[in-house]
Amino acid sequence: MEVGTKYKILSIDEEKEVQYYLKRMFLQKGYKFYSAQSGRDGISQITNGCPDLVLLDLVLPDMDGMDIIRQVRSVSDCPMIVVSSKGKEKDKVSALDAGADDYVTKPFGSEELMARIRCALRYRRKYGVGNVYQTGDLKLDFERRLVTLNGEQIHLTPVEYRIMEYLAMNSGKVITYQMLLEKIWGPYAAENNKILRVNMTNIRRKIKDDPTEPKYIFTEAGVGYRMVESDN
Repeated sequence: MEVGTKYKILSIDEEKEVQYYLKRMFLQKGYKFYSAQSGRDGISQITNGCPDLVLLDLVLPDMDGMDIIRQVRSVSDCPMIVVSSKGKEKDKVSALDAGADDYVTKPFGSEELMARIRCALRYRRKYGVGNVYQTGDLKLDFERRLVTLNGEQIHLTPVEYRIMEYLAMNSGKVITYQMLLEKIWGPYAAENNKILRVNMTNIRRKIKDDPTEPKYIFTEAGVGYRMVESDN
């Protein structure tokens, strides 16, 4: 039985064969397994059942998978891994941009999937609900996925929020460009960090952080970024 048993895993997938396979795998490893074969049923179970992790196929009979990710992210921060036969780079990037935590392409290996699930659950335990990052007038509420400055809500895109969240959770540490690219866009992310710089420019503008005299996010030239340590 694996570490982390009794976690509740919800699979949203219309393929009965996949659901049967996942059910056997998770029950053998001591996890609790729930399934939904439609997007609406999946969202209802997430809202009412509070699973610890969601596996989501993007192709469902009643809803687009991207819409499900966005709806779930508006009410929950539970880890969400896309498990889909749609393996093009644009599909992966779109899912991660929408708020998915990871992406596994069908057909998948059971050990790879379990490793990714364990990683997502460890991340959840370490930075679980209720944790808050605060420095000066800037505050990140990880449970509510909310960023405020001087008490005013800052509206970030899903990608901008994930960048800030990762930097805040590792505050005081230098996070390399490649680490951020892989964390936000996955291991297939291009080495060109132009997209990262564009998002960082937008973040700094929104939190009023002058890069020439930063208060919150410091640039380590040629290396990456470092967020000032939390006050709490």
